[in-house]
Amino acid sequence: MGSIRSVRLPGRRTRVPTIYVDADACPVKEEVTRVAARHGLPVVFVSNGGLRPSRDPMIRHVVVPGKADAADDWIVENASAGDIAVTADVPLAARLVEKHLQVLGPTGRSFTRESIGMDVAMRNLKQDLREAGEIKGYNPGFTAKDRSAFLQALEAAARRALRQS
Repeated sequence: MGSIRSVRLPGRRTRVPTIYVDADACPVKEEVTRVAARHGLPVVFVSNGGLRPSRDPMIRHVVVPGKADAADDWIVENASAGDIAVTADVPLAARLVEKHLQVLGPTGRSFTRESIGMDVAMRNLKQDLREAGEIKGYNPGFTAKDRSAFLQALEAAARRALRQS
């Protein structure tokens, strides 16, 4: 399937953006599917394990080998500028921002060219503090407010992506 679908219009070719989801432990798969269906966008769920397959022809599941970062590498290799990605993985977000994708975390937080440097620095600092035993490795629970913020952010990202295609 790849990340490019083309629609022939008289005298032009329009690119339809794809939504790529780092699907292992992603709490917003259903929300992605709903927003994508509303806008006619294809979705690619990428994971290291099996996901429940969909009968929807606009949804593709890719299972990659279990090695570390295999799903991340697959997404980076297949996504293109103008696509949308959903991930909580900051290093993956940094790689995708560099490729000019719109990148959202599952709480609706956008990773942008302006913010990604600080996002990576904070992630590394927290990892160092966890390894030193200074902080515990607990993330806050996923809330209904997070889900709502994600839906709003993905809706806005989908509209931007379609306007720019």
